[in-house]
Amino acid sequence: QTKRHSFITSLLGIKHVIVAINKMDMVDFSKEVFDNIKQDYIDFAKDLDQGDVQFIPLSALNGDNVVNISDKTPWYDGDTLMHILEHVEIAADRNYEDMRFPVQYVNRPNLNFRGFCGTLASGIVHKGDDVTALPSGKTSKIKSIVTYDEELEQAFTPMAITLTLEDEIDISRGDMLVHSDNLPSVGNKFEATIIWMTEQAMLPGTQYDFKHANKNITGHISALNHRINVNTLEEELSPSLQLNEIGQCEITLDQAICFDSYKINQGTGAFIIIDRLTNVTIGAGMITNTQIKKTKISEDHHHDSVGHVTREERAARYGQKPVTVLFVGLSGAGKTTLAHALERRLFDMGRVSTVLDGKAMRLGISKDLPRDKEGRVENLRRSVHIAKHLNDSGLICCGAFVAPDQESRDHAMEIIGKDNCFIVYLNPPLEVCKQRDPSGLYAAEANVKTDTLPGVSFPYEAPEEAELVLTTDQDSIEECIEKVVKMLNEKEVI
Repeated sequence: QTKRHSFITSLLGIKHVIVAINKMDMVDFSKEVFDNIKQDYIDFAKDLDQGDVQFIPLSALNGDNVVNISDKTPWYDGDTLMHILEHVEIAADRNYEDMRFPVQYVNRPNLNFRGFCGTLASGIVHKGDDVTALPSGKTSKIKSIVTYDEELEQAFTPMAITLTLEDEIDISRGDMLVHSDNLPSVGNKFEATIIWMTEQAMLPGTQYDFKHANKNITGHISALNHRINVNTLEEELSPSLQLNEIGQCEITLDQAICFDSYKINQGTGAFIIIDRLTNVTIGAGMITNTQIKKTKISEDHHHDSVGHVTREERAARYGQKPVTVLFVGLSGAGKTTLAHALERRLFDMGRVSTVLDGKAMRLGISKDLPRDKEGRVENLRRSVHIAKHLNDSGLICCGAFVAPDQESRDHAMEIIGKDNCFIVYLNPPLEVCKQRDPSGLYAAEANVKTDTLPGVSFPYEAPEEAELVLTTDQDSIEECIEKVVKMLNEKEVI
């Protein structure tokens, strides 16, 4: 919990942190224990963006170092918790450089007065300042700064004021007034760190309402780049965010807004996410990059256009590395069964996958092929081209093919890519396959001798370097799938 809260304070830009090490009475106010805990925290927080961090040994039960300095910690030369809380200086943490005034209300009590009401999100404004209204881009000068009590010469964050302008320009609720020589970013796409706050998972592509400053906009999370492990601060691939999880996302809104990076300006760099059905706040976001990085399209992409969706973008959207898992082995080894079982497991995990089955392919694109060795090789060749296309589309492909010789499997790996194709060899005894005989091939071979059945008519060449070998006559379907999923985790596919 301490690590999670520390990470959140870093995200929120909180510059003053007190680490209260409580229950010191249970360790006899040991300086060694205090120093060890302090060092553990420092080691964890070294990569966090924290400013002033103070450590206090406490006993909340007895009040030690809460209001008065305790005589039980003569080695502690700092202040009490209450003293630090009462004297911490936070005014210097505000942004007085970038004037941002989100318009909350247009006040027009009569024909002679038109004022724009709101709270200064940041910066300082003076009478006579040149200002620009966004997103329209129209300019004017500040005529007056009005409050309930009096008219002011200047105002600063976080004052609630009413501004009047020298010129009559069209400004509505949700627009923003800024200094003309200091403009924020304007757009509908940006990157943000999101803290998810509801039990229903955050899914990229789902429509949400976003509240930014005084503007409400519909939009969606176009990609979840990674989830952040708050215990280790490592980045992890994930298709979604669960309750209390934090992730780096790309946001696309239906309308353009005026915004800054949260690190520069908290007033215009923060937003909340609202469920469109329940109107409940379900997430909070902090803008990190004001422009989404463009992925350079490499020369091997077939469609060279500005709108091309890259393989990397799809992988980020689905939270997975698109690969092909190729189940190979004799007829009756269980290839199709395991391919569909893997698809089901991946689907339940929130991943996106599909099955390519050698038998199903023969009902369509490979309908013209014979069932001899050459026909099986050609069926695999056609199928792996489809598998590569599915991988390029961001999907995990679960293939089920006999693939009777090493040459055909090498060719498949060459087409898909060695780093993207994992051979899983199913190796039950031939007698077990004959007993199963799901396609009736062994029974047909016993009645009419042919030269088309691998393992009977000609030897089956076992894979030389299979990523995984499964004995499907001994292990259950669940046990086999567990091994495959473990392999995919180790390969950082899911």
